[in-house]
Amino acid sequence: FSLFRGTVQHGLPLEIGDTVLFILSPQGIFPCTYVHLKNAHIKNKGQFETVIPTEDSVITEMTSTLRDWGAMWKRLYVKNEGDLFHRLWHVMNEILDLRRQVLVGHLTNDRMKDVKQHITARLDWGNELDWCFTHHLFVHMKSLMSSNLGEELEVFFHIYDGRENRPLSERFFVRLNKNGVPKSPEKTERQCTLFVDLGSSDLRKDVYIVVHIMRIGRMGAGEKKNLCSTQYRRPFGCAVVSIADLLTADSKDDHLLKVYACTTESEWYQIHENIIRKVNSRYNLSGSNTGLAVSLQLLHGDIEQLRREYMVLFTRGVSITKKLGFSDIIMPGEMRNDLYVTLEKGEFEKGGKSVARNVEITVYVLDIEGQVMKSYVAAGSGEPGGDEYHSFVLYHNNSPRWAEQIKLPIPVDMFRGAHVRFEFRHCSTKDKGEKKLFGYSFVHLMQEDGRTLPDGTHELIIHKCEENANLQDSSRYLKLPFSKANLPGNNQAVKGTKESFWITSFLCSTKLTQNGDMLDLLKWRAHPERINDSLSKLKEIDGSEIVKFLQDTLDTLFGILDESSQRYGLKVFDCLVHIINLLQDSKFQHFKPVMDTYIESHFAGALSYRDLIKVLKWYVDRIIDAEHQDHIQQVLKATEYIFKYIIQSRRLFALATGGQSEEEFRCCVHELFMSIRFFLSQENKITSPVTQTQAVFLRTFPAVYGELLKIFTVREVAGFVRETLGSLPATAHAECPLEAVKLHCIAETVESQLYTNPESRCILLPVVLRLLQAHMQEQRDLVMCVRILTSMLSLIRKEDSEPVVSEEVDLIVDSLLVVLMRTILEITNRPQPAGTNMRLQFQDITVSVCVCVCVCVLHLTGEFVACLLALLRQMSDKHYQQLLQAFTSKDDLRDFLLQIFTVFRILIRPEMFPKDWTVMRLVTNNVIITTVLYLSDALRKNFLNEKFDYKVWDSYFYLSVIFINQPCLQLESFSPSKRKRVLEKYGDMRVMMGCEIFSMWQNLGEHKLNFIPAMIGPFLEVTLVPQPDLRNVMIPIFHDMMDWEQRRSGNFKQVEAKLIDKLDSLMSEGKGDETYRELFNSIIPLFGPYPSLLKKIERETWRESGISLIATVTRLMERLLDYRDCMKLGEVDGKKIGCTVSLLNFYKTELNKEEMYIRYIHKLYELHLKAQNYTEASYTLLLYDELLEWSERPLREFLNYPMQSEWQRKEYLHLTIVQNFDRGKCWENGIILCRELADQYESYYDYRNLSKMRMMEASLYDKIMDQQRLEPEFFRVGFYGKKFPFFLRNKEFVCRGHDYERLEAFQQRMLNEFPHAIAMQHVNQPDQTIYQAEAQYLQIYAVSPIPESQDVLQRDGVPDNIKSFYKVNHIWRFRYDRPFHKGTKDKENEFKSLWVERTTLTLVQSLPGISRWFEVEKRELVEVSPLENAIEVIENKNLQLRTLIAQCQSRQMQNINPLTMCLNGVIDAAVNGGLARYQEAFFVKDYVVNHPEDGEKIGRLRELMFEQAHILEYGLAVHEKFVPQDMRPLHKKLVDQFHVMKSSLGIQEFPAYVRASPVHFTNGSPRSSCRNSVPNIISPDGARVVARRSPLTYPAVNRYSSSSLSSQASNEVSNITGQSESSDEVFNMQPSPSTSSLSSNHSASPNVTSSAPSSARGSPQLQDKHKHSRENSCLSSRERPVSAIYPNPLDPAQVNTHEQINTQTMIDACLSICLYTNIVRATFSSRSLDSVKEVNNTQFSDTVGKLLCPPVPPSSLPPFTPSPTECQSAGLVSNSPVLSGSYSSGISSMSRCSVSEASGTEATTGDHPAHQGPTMPNSVSSGSDELIRRENKTPPPYSVYERSNPRRPVPLPHSLSIPPSLDPPALPPKPHQLRTSSMKLVPASDPRRADGVPHVPRPRPLPRKVSQL
Repeated sequence: FSLFRGTVQHGLPLEIGDTVLFILSPQGIFPCTYVHLKNAHIKNKGQFETVIPTEDSVITEMTSTLRDWGAMWKRLYVKNEGDLFHRLWHVMNEILDLRRQVLVGHLTNDRMKDVKQHITARLDWGNELDWCFTHHLFVHMKSLMSSNLGEELEVFFHIYDGRENRPLSERFFVRLNKNGVPKSPEKTERQCTLFVDLGSSDLRKDVYIVVHIMRIGRMGAGEKKNLCSTQYRRPFGCAVVSIADLLTADSKDDHLLKVYACTTESEWYQIHENIIRKVNSRYNLSGSNTGLAVSLQLLHGDIEQLRREYMVLFTRGVSITKKLGFSDIIMPGEMRNDLYVTLEKGEFEKGGKSVARNVEITVYVLDIEGQVMKSYVAAGSGEPGGDEYHSFVLYHNNSPRWAEQIKLPIPVDMFRGAHVRFEFRHCSTKDKGEKKLFGYSFVHLMQEDGRTLPDGTHELIIHKCEENANLQDSSRYLKLPFSKANLPGNNQAVKGTKESFWITSFLCSTKLTQNGDMLDLLKWRAHPERINDSLSKLKEIDGSEIVKFLQDTLDTLFGILDESSQRYGLKVFDCLVHIINLLQDSKFQHFKPVMDTYIESHFAGALSYRDLIKVLKWYVDRIIDAEHQDHIQQVLKATEYIFKYIIQSRRLFALATGGQSEEEFRCCVHELFMSIRFFLSQENKITSPVTQTQAVFLRTFPAVYGELLKIFTVREVAGFVRETLGSLPATAHAECPLEAVKLHCIAETVESQLYTNPESRCILLPVVLRLLQAHMQEQRDLVMCVRILTSMLSLIRKEDSEPVVSEEVDLIVDSLLVVLMRTILEITNRPQPAGTNMRLQFQDITVSVCVCVCVCVLHLTGEFVACLLALLRQMSDKHYQQLLQAFTSKDDLRDFLLQIFTVFRILIRPEMFPKDWTVMRLVTNNVIITTVLYLSDALRKNFLNEKFDYKVWDSYFYLSVIFINQPCLQLESFSPSKRKRVLEKYGDMRVMMGCEIFSMWQNLGEHKLNFIPAMIGPFLEVTLVPQPDLRNVMIPIFHDMMDWEQRRSGNFKQVEAKLIDKLDSLMSEGKGDETYRELFNSIIPLFGPYPSLLKKIERETWRESGISLIATVTRLMERLLDYRDCMKLGEVDGKKIGCTVSLLNFYKTELNKEEMYIRYIHKLYELHLKAQNYTEASYTLLLYDELLEWSERPLREFLNYPMQSEWQRKEYLHLTIVQNFDRGKCWENGIILCRELADQYESYYDYRNLSKMRMMEASLYDKIMDQQRLEPEFFRVGFYGKKFPFFLRNKEFVCRGHDYERLEAFQQRMLNEFPHAIAMQHVNQPDQTIYQAEAQYLQIYAVSPIPESQDVLQRDGVPDNIKSFYKVNHIWRFRYDRPFHKGTKDKENEFKSLWVERTTLTLVQSLPGISRWFEVEKRELVEVSPLENAIEVIENKNLQLRTLIAQCQSRQMQNINPLTMCLNGVIDAAVNGGLARYQEAFFVKDYVVNHPEDGEKIGRLRELMFEQAHILEYGLAVHEKFVPQDMRPLHKKLVDQFHVMKSSLGIQEFPAYVRASPVHFTNGSPRSSCRNSVPNIISPDGARVVARRSPLTYPAVNRYSSSSLSSQASNEVSNITGQSESSDEVFNMQPSPSTSSLSSNHSASPNVTSSAPSSARGSPQLQDKHKHSRENSCLSSRERPVSAIYPNPLDPAQVNTHEQINTQTMIDACLSICLYTNIVRATFSSRSLDSVKEVNNTQFSDTVGKLLCPPVPPSSLPPFTPSPTECQSAGLVSNSPVLSGSYSSGISSMSRCSVSEASGTEATTGDHPAHQGPTMPNSVSSGSDELIRRENKTPPPYSVYERSNPRRPVPLPHSLSIPPSLDPPALPPKPHQLRTSSMKLVPASDPRRADGVPHVPRPRPLPRKVSQL
């Protein structure tokens, strides 16, 4: 709760605990649960009434005390007083509980009385504590800001108690000049003060700082200067601030106090009270600008502490403002003698005046001689005292009230005879302004009997006097009466006068007294008859008066005792008890040393001991029968000092008499102790007063031991104590307060000087152990128990006398060892409050109880643990033998062993000791292993064979494993010097424990089976400790386990499973390091350099399975270590992701650990999210999604998933995956999942969610059409060398680059991830030296993707932003081209020998997938001949021209410049001899004769050249139509050059087949035209021995080619082909720097760079074959010089277009399609997720893969264009007029449909008739081996696309399969086409099957599920 500050209108500020008085009913004001209604009575009714609740005074006292203690409690924590902090906390809680009982009111009268007594005792305990919490207020006067200043001011500060309506301190006085600032700024002590000695009770909200301001000037503030020159002290203003505001605000800030003025001067004396009570009618604000600027700060601690902490403050000067009266603690030697006089009020007559007087009082102090005492009149601290004091003047007031306080610091020796005189003067306001004397008063400071002026108000007589001379002789008026209270009865004249003057006096003196009873007692010899009364009245005298005269009072008491012991002995004894108990008060406790000094040095009562013993025994004997025990308890509280007086008196008597009456004295003491033992032995009820008295005696009894030792021997005193403590009742109730006191007495005894002596210790130990054992068994007062036990054990030292120590240890072990362990278990097993924060916070008094409980429990546990360790360290062999022999039954021994093993496990917990307590941990472990070695023998002897007990043995092994794995014992982490010291002192305790484990294991025999497989994990954890000797000991246990498991089960599957599970958890905990990596990477398997395990396994019958197990675990260990090392890196990088993928696949494929597999799926998912790889994150999470079904099977809580049904979890996964696909702009994949979810919602009639899902699907379609997507680059990376992690080592990968990431950036990123790697500067395959090198080599170059989805890319009318997705997604294969010269290079025409080396890389998974990179599974190398190269170059250029012309015609091109540049480049190159170079190379007779097999290709090249000319002619016509006016000259130049080109080629008129050219587009686009079918004249015979392929038979799928020609070849190519661009730039034909060398009109761009160093670029040592590859190996595919040489099938313009259609061919194609569709219709079958074994017999056609591609929006297509759902055979496709290449088109349209992708071979299209059915095409390379090899791999379905891709026969969830329609539709299917959920259809006859046998349909088995995951 917080305060209510009452800042609203009519608000009443309140705090918790405030009392509010309601005049009317309070109903409706407060919530009833927030307030408690109390009865109350009202004191001083009226405006200033006080409301006092009518509740029990004890409750009021408790409430007040608890509030004070709350503040003190927090300060104890700040001062780190931990012990007192916890003790006070317990007592506060106890008082709160007792207060609750009293408030409820359900207690009986007797019980209520006992509770109140207990509360009082607890409050007394708290008050006896040495709190020393004093507070001080620092005040710094800054200035007074006011607009109407002009006179000097006096400012008075004092602290005021608003509750008692009285000042608490004297005044602090500051003088201000006319500007409102201090007059003496250089004297800081006159500006600053410290209000000292404020108690905690003074820090209340009703305690205020009150400031009174006086002005020094004229009588009226507005009077003119010339009226009167005399100055008067006149009221100005008042300010008030509560001290509580300083506790809440920042006390270091300056405060601006509002100054208020009094409306009537007669109310000035109480203006501060009116401000506090907000009586607005009595004051007003003196001005809106008036304010007092002061600095206020509360300080805490004693004054000496402040002097040390605030040295600057005291050095520069600060005045001390004292409290009125003594502080809460009076220190001996403190000297103070201050008399405070307050000028209260006066009553004066007019004195013949017509108006009232202006009265001013002048105060003087005169000595006994009548002389004015100099400097003894002080207005307050801050200014030095003066000779006189002038009061302020109230205008025209005959009844003035001043309430001004002055201080008279008169020395003690000058008090007698001194008096104070008050002179009264009228202050005239006339011109002279004279002050006229009209009377005086006086008062004596000390009476004749030595008493000072009593405190209180005195009414003084005003004596008339008009002449100052009459006051010169003080002896004349001192004989007159001064006070009306002291007038004799016959002086009625003076009593009847109306004039009076009232003062209030208050004396604060350490030497003077106002108490007559004290003076009577001290002067007892003068008045013997008053002795009895004086002794009786001593108890009524204030304690401060007694301590002033402590020594004199004690001398008086013992003097009376010596002279009249028979008469006054009892009363003197009672007075002595009163004084002793008075010193127990916290206010006077510092006077105890004064009494001790008195006893040692000044006490002279040699005969007093007899009377003291006699009276004390008299009281003790009457305890049992006494009705009232209060006085007896007070006597027993003083026992310590009574014995001090008795012993000192006896010593003085013995010294004086030579030891006489010794036996008599001893007899008296023995009799006294007999009486004490008798009353202690009485068993009473809990509520009995005798029980309280027994408790009081036990609290003080230990303090007597030291005094008894001054006379008696150690053994005698020990006997007294043993018999006394032994007399206590053996049984007592737990609730009895005597029990706690009894234990406290034992604690004091053990800590006393008596117990330290070995002789007395042997006597006292049995009784101490008996009481201690009883409390610990009942778990009571454990804090005190552990305190006792700690003190006992700290005194036992092995170097002491061996028999004595052994005997003590025997006693302690027999009594406390078992109960000590049980106590530790009880404490540690106590439930901790949930969510407990161990960091204590004390912003509020109410601190959470559970926090303190936890702190106490931790503290308690630590102390008991220390005691246990100390006891065990003292135990020897004999002690252990006696301990174990003491158990009479096996069950008791079993319980003991289980307890001690459990306790040891607790001791080695990391949180048991602070982190830096290494020595303590080593000592603990040394004790543990020593004890375990002793106990292991008992374990073997008593719990083996037929007496075998699994629980005990399991506890033993569990303890041993935890012991070895402790962080504090891992010496490898220590510094060499520290490790050496530990080994020298303790040895390697891990090896010792390991040997013990091995020894105990060998003794188990057939019982070992009980620990298999439970102990496999723990023992494996031990083997991971990098200690060779420990491993050597532990490894044979694994062979033993495998052997016994093999005997029992015939296998050791359990061993294997447990090993694998434990390995993962151990790796995640950070076990292992680089040493382990070297260990496990070696050929020697799992358990390091100790081959004993393998050798043993090789001799066993189960050798093969054992070695296989070790090999599997080794591989897992390698992956886990790599994973752990990668996870240590800061940022997410490819290494982390790759390592996680490797481990994930290992769990899935090799170990089949589904739960671990799923865990690592989610770890990989989190890595992708962190790296913002949203597409890869979706594919990753899809792995888990595919393991689930749409069923209602309940799933348990797993990872972050709650307990839910399988349907709900799959729905959640779908939505999450769709969201990530959306973020990754992979919308096509998200659409499939949206459809699946929509089907589910529709089946459940959940139309609300169905609507949302359809809208989500529609939004994804919109994003496909509206948003821009970047096409990423792909890079091939080779990791070579042994320094790479195993999952990368000597492998090559293809990586999908980030957006905008080019080769240079990617290469730099890889080098950053592998900073020690060396970048290779060539693209050749490395040799074995690189593979085996102890280094890291990176080989990086760009590659081009080969898309799979040719049908979408070749379909007319499909927008480019749809096609762009299929160009770079679901890519399995990539291509890289390297030009080189074969044979002799023709310097005049390099095209004759320019070959291309084409490398095709096939991945294990398609990109994108669950990683941004995947390993290369297969490499294919093909060489392209120069002729085929030329054909591809011209085909590509023709394709580019067609595309640009079509875009220009369809108005897609915003700017005609790309077409202009392309035309210019081609025509310019041709005119300058480019095409002529081809003619010279391939059309000459020599070439035709030498290469008869290339005849068709030569014809094809000729046709392409003519076709290019025809396209150019058509393009120039289009260009003329759209060319702007300023480019007309360039167009004319192009036309002229074109005619020159035609003539150079010898073209007069185009042939017929060229005239039927596709340059005439029917719909403005070449895609809308049908293709002309011309028989393919290119034969596959042109393939060379090295599997060289014709570019016409190889699918032209590379968007970018990398061909580096020499400068001459480049120029020649430029002349032939002109400028070319990469395909993604084909619609914005800007000059491409990568191809500028092919055009004579464009120079090379500086952007064309190579990653190789310049020296490497010009290195002549490299072979000519590798020169160009070296220069271009690190160029991106977009920057390759020959990017236009090779065709790009992704380009929309690659589709063949024709003006004429071969009707017969089209009919043949249609018949073929219908035939194939019928076949497919009959042969679909379903596949399951686990149908791995059927994979070898099942192949999919390329076109089946098209069925499951992400959806493509339907478009308007020609009637004979195949639907994406139609399945076509390779044979049909090869001769299809729609898909095959033709002479007339001039474009190779060989798609993936014409190539057997599954086998990696190509279809030879020339040898198949048009109507041939689906057959397996001929292949150059063997595809069957590859087919089997590929399909034996069963990777998980990594992508949505791959689930439908027949290249990877991965099981596809039925919900993602899209079955084709039964009849081939003319249009593609609609996106909402329904899918069956029970099976998916696949073709029965797969064209990739080598045997051609149709696949038999088989039912789809249920998918394998993850159990409850």
